[in-house]
Amino acid sequence: MTTKMNPGKGPETATRSPLTRLFRWIDRRTDLNKLLHEALDEPIPGGARYAYIFGSGLLFIFLSQFITGIFLALYYVPSVDHAHVTVAYITKVVAAGSFLRSLHVYGASAMVIIVILHLSQTFLYGSYKGRRELLWVSGTILFTLVMGMAFTGYLLFWDQKSYFATAVGTSVVSEVPLVGGFVERLMRGGTQIGTLTLSRFYVMHVFYIPALIFLFVAIHIYLFRKAGAAGPISESPVKPKQKTESFYPRQLLMDLGFALLLVVALGFGAYFAPAALGPLANPADTQFLPRPEWYYRPLFEWLKIWHGQAEFVRIVIVPGIVAVLFVGLPFIDRRLERRPWRRPVAVGTFSFIFIALITLGAYSYYQDSHNKFVAMQLAQQHQMEVQYMKQPFKPQMIGSSQPSQPANTAPPSPLVAEGKKLFQSNNCFACHGEGAVGTPIAPKLIGIGKKFSNEQLDDLFKHPLPQMNAGGMPHFTFTPDQVKALRSYLDSLE
Repeated sequence: MTTKMNPGKGPETATRSPLTRLFRWIDRRTDLNKLLHEALDEPIPGGARYAYIFGSGLLFIFLSQFITGIFLALYYVPSVDHAHVTVAYITKVVAAGSFLRSLHVYGASAMVIIVILHLSQTFLYGSYKGRRELLWVSGTILFTLVMGMAFTGYLLFWDQKSYFATAVGTSVVSEVPLVGGFVERLMRGGTQIGTLTLSRFYVMHVFYIPALIFLFVAIHIYLFRKAGAAGPISESPVKPKQKTESFYPRQLLMDLGFALLLVVALGFGAYFAPAALGPLANPADTQFLPRPEWYYRPLFEWLKIWHGQAEFVRIVIVPGIVAVLFVGLPFIDRRLERRPWRRPVAVGTFSFIFIALITLGAYSYYQDSHNKFVAMQLAQQHQMEVQYMKQPFKPQMIGSSQPSQPANTAPPSPLVAEGKKLFQSNNCFACHGEGAVGTPIAPKLIGIGKKFSNEQLDDLFKHPLPQMNAGGMPHFTFTPDQVKALRSYLDSLE
């Protein structure tokens, strides 16, 4: 936009259309014309490109999530007694409820995909260079907030899949040294997942995290406009020399085209493949195998690789190194060179981590599909979802409530509590069931301490029997104190 509307006076004013007069009236009071020029006349070194569409696409998806979330919140009740039934009501009764919910569910995956694409394009183009350090840092914070939105929103369904996946996710946090136990209790509102957990996740998902996203989007846009567009990879990040082109009209049309493509893709998926809802969460179900959504699969598989004494490495050291490299990238890679082939160390490290995450996620699905017992159980769980979706909605009777977990009447001993934490953090209940009561793919462990001594149990952990290996039992290396704690926990079960 290069032509300004100068407020003039004269007889031609009377001949202008009502819309033009309305715009002029608003402009005189708000300076709207100036704001539009500021937004649309942004210079882009090297001209408009499709590589620059992901930032606007991410903003569009976030606004779409915000709008669909408002409609869902009109019906949702964040309590153990009513959460699942209200989601079922939205899905099965409300007009276009299943479509709107599916848009919201698939929009979460779209946000993750687009934020990864945006960060990858920014990295490969070297667009974090040239006084853009804070721009990159704000982008990494937004990535973290997007992942937090996906995590906190998952539990709100309160079906089997979301409950047990959240149980695994929150138990992993407890293994962080010094603060892990406190953070887990803070997230859950206690030692168990219940109404307080659901309420806290709802508040985080609906209020705190969206507010932070709005804040950092504003900061990100301000820092972007302050530093200016970096342009193509051959351009200098400090003093662009190539001919510039305004954001309007070509880049705006490209961004709008991408937004339209997202609308069509999400709408197509929501209409022809509505998001599923499983049966009501049953914490006492010992058969259910928890599995996270696809974007947390790499982390899920990573945590399965390291056990025992390597917990500090798997939960703190390696993720900490990756986080420091991720956030501190512009402070580490300070050269002005932007071409990827001239940055072998940075691009090689990024490629290695990216490929490793994809490999971990793919390997997780591979393991599930090639273990016949796991594959059978997961197929059965999927079939239960399909059957539940086909059932008509059953309204909750007035005055009735769905049972929640009973509160513990007495706190467990420190040794039993430590053993339970080890059992959960190593995902033992994924195969042996909650409370170690056994599942179709693994035997019950209740009373195992009466059959084996601490030394025998330690040897079984380190050297599983052939039939244990065939069932997918990994090798663990526990300290004698940890073996004693596990035995105490298993002996405390009934």
